[in-house]
Amino acid sequence: MITNMTLSIVIRAFNEEKHIGRLLYGITQQTLKDVEIILVDSGSTDKTLEIASQYPVKVVHITPEEFTFGRSLNRGIAATSGEIVVITSAHCYPVYPDWLEKLSKPFQNENVALVYGRQIGGETNYYSEHQFFRKYFPENSISEQGHPYSHNANAAIRRKLWKEHQYDELLTGLEDLAWSSWALDEGYTIDYVAEAEVMHQHDETMRQIYKRYKREAIAMNQILPESRFTFWHFIYMWIKTCFLDLMQARREGVILRYFWSVIRFRLMQYWGTYQGFHYSGKIDAKLHRTFYYPPNILDRKFSKPRVVDPIEYANIENREDHG
Repeated sequence: MITNMTLSIVIRAFNEEKHIGRLLYGITQQTLKDVEIILVDSGSTDKTLEIASQYPVKVVHITPEEFTFGRSLNRGIAATSGEIVVITSAHCYPVYPDWLEKLSKPFQNENVALVYGRQIGGETNYYSEHQFFRKYFPENSISEQGHPYSHNANAAIRRKLWKEHQYDELLTGLEDLAWSSWALDEGYTIDYVAEAEVMHQHDETMRQIYKRYKREAIAMNQILPESRFTFWHFIYMWIKTCFLDLMQARREGVILRYFWSVIRFRLMQYWGTYQGFHYSGKIDAKLHRTFYYPPNILDRKFSKPRVVDPIEYANIENREDHG
């Protein structure tokens, strides 16, 4: 267990009353105690802040007019005091009580700049998104990975490096990829820890899926201006991923149940990507408010099963029902 480094957690939230209580409860159940929690709220109008007030949380406010993904992270990290900053989304929650311990441990190596953990989907996630999680967040840990992929829904960075290079506030997304690319260029390393597992819940409409992938494609074009995604790429990727998803669903005996879900999800994913790559409008605050991942970068492998009991969330759910 790490005893010589202090930890802070930064949570980005907007109208997350359905999930924020579970995340905060999960943090209180961690083996690492005395962790600073910063909630960056971008104008919630539901009970997000009311629920958060029941926990030892410091709230940082950012207006919708100011919001970008990078700016909200920078505001939150600026308010922290820990040497290691854990970043997570309000609609994620840890599966095991040693989440923070596992996510922090690689920082004992001074050359590690960033660590990110495994993500799995919940009942409300689309079938195709479960396939995405399976591909990009495998069951094996990887030390000193050779590519810059990371994901700020479940990650940790060294704060002193953030002070050298803050998150890009102009990007419409993929600010995590831009930062990890900088870290690799500077000679630092990135670790993936499968044992630091979170449940990442999405309950999106097809329109929201389209917008998510569109903004990420716009960001990819900002990061890599020479990158291309043509109409034929759209057709090829839509057909290919639908085929792979449906073959997996067939093996699982659920193809009829998820057939149209797969077709629609992958259509919105790659149509949004195509539209984002061909976006020629102004990237301003309005665009940020209205709101691609490189293929084949992780091979799926298997690790030993966990021997740690998962966190029991029934208590927090019962308390909310009667509260």
